Amino acid sequence: MGKEHVKVERRGAVLEVTLERPKANAIDCETSRAMGEVWAAFRDDPELKCGLMLSGVERFFSAGWDLKAAAEGSAPDEDYGVGGFGGLQELPGLNKPVIAVVNGMAVGGGFELALSCDLILAAEGARFSLPEIKAGTLADAATAKLPRRIPYHVAMDMLFTGRWMEAEEALRWGLVNEVLPPEQLLPRAREIADLLAGGPTLVFAAIKEVLRETETMGFHEAMKLITSRKLKTVDELYSSADQLEGARAFADKRDPTWKGE
Repeated sequence: MGKEHVKVERRGAVLEVTLERPKANAIDCETSRAMGEVWAAFRDDPELKCGLMLSGVERFFSAGWDLKAAAEGSAPDEDYGVGGFGGLQELPGLNKPVIAVVNGMAVGGGFELALSCDLILAAEGARFSLPEIKAGTLADAATAKLPRRIPYHVAMDMLFTGRWMEAEEALRWGLVNEVLPPEQLLPRAREIADLLAGGPTLVFAAIKEVLRETETMGFHEAMKLITSRKLKTVDELYSSADQLEGARAFADKRDPTWKGE
């Protein structure tokens, strides 16, 4: 159960994961667990370099937590699976870039799913909202993440009021990377995914681990952790052939050939 709503397609070194649960792409626990299995397999597959999080439902990226399931007794703290809600939010060791392709409304947990990705592309007409306040509950992941992504007062406005943020405003605050006409959204996302898939995977892994591990540290403490090579990905990078290849390619004024080793 749940797997029928998660479509997976490999396109070279890129994995495209499409949530397709009409009418609004609401996520129940079974669907969340299925998404977690897909993203964990992506994490562990050395042939896959970049992921796209897509919607197969018109007008909705995701409406977040399935309130119908909640009304039938499903609690919001049930087992969401290995990756937490939506498969990405708490997935440990995910050191590959993931792009959210927001085609429509990203609401509550759907907004949080987009925030779990590294880049966000949005279609013109896409909208973001955290309506949990109106139901008397907490947008937990967004409360932790959003004030770190956009100005504090803007984030608090969204959390306190549950208002809608249009794609153009999201771009202005740096919440999304690009806003595109709907017909250009997927081609542009694939273009970026292909670029990243051909990039230095060891560097991407180090970037993501450094960000995770130093999030609550002061600058000097973080730098000491990095330069002491106590982080696995940093140690692997600094000992790699790719590190040497990057320096040689720069000196030779040519494009580097990354091997991920």
